Amino acid sequence: MGRPREFDEPEALAAAIDCFWEHGYEATSIRELADRMGLTGASLYNAFGDKRSLYRRALDHYVDTTFADRVRRLEGRLPPLQAISAFFAEIIQRSLDDKLRRGCMLVNSALEVAPHDPEFRQIVTGVLEHIEGFFRRCVQAGQLDGTITTSQSAADLGRMLLAVHVGLRVIARTQPERALLEGMVRPALASLDPKQVAHRKPHHD
Repeated sequence: MGRPREFDEPEALAAAIDCFWEHGYEATSIRELADRMGLTGASLYNAFGDKRSLYRRALDHYVDTTFADRVRRLEGRLPPLQAISAFFAEIIQRSLDDKLRRGCMLVNSALEVAPHDPEFRQIVTGVLEHIEGFFRRCVQAGQLDGTITTSQSAADLGRMLLAVHVGLRVIARTQPERALLEGMVRPALASLDPKQVAHRKPHHD
């Protein structure tokens, strides 16, 4: 009996991510995936399971190499407000560099797959909660060292920043314009600055 065909699994998975990311889950066929990954249909099933299982592997890998990697590089290594600002700066640059306008694979999954699939809804919800948690922890740290306003709770500010992040990713697919995207982020960052928040408060004699 011949040995099974050998292949580079990380490379094949990266090809699957590109395929799903470019076309979406529903529009991507097993045949197209196999061709892009350089596998036969049988080899694909043996290595990754069915299309749904492969999509989950692809989404997990995407999250680990984008969001999770960004948090590892920023959280605790930069001052809290600077970490939040750097997070958004990277998102904006990724959006501007996205010539195919693929957007964020996680946000795409939230819009396409999660509403109709309870398992993927739970997966996407969990990742969004982790993103919100990153923002919340940064806000809490900034509130403790006085660099972020305490006029709102860390929980509410974390949710607001998550909403800006998701909105930015959606809008960037149709309008990847630096001025527009930076204009979405600028007021959010200003709302965290205790000096700017204090300046906006009405003065009472």
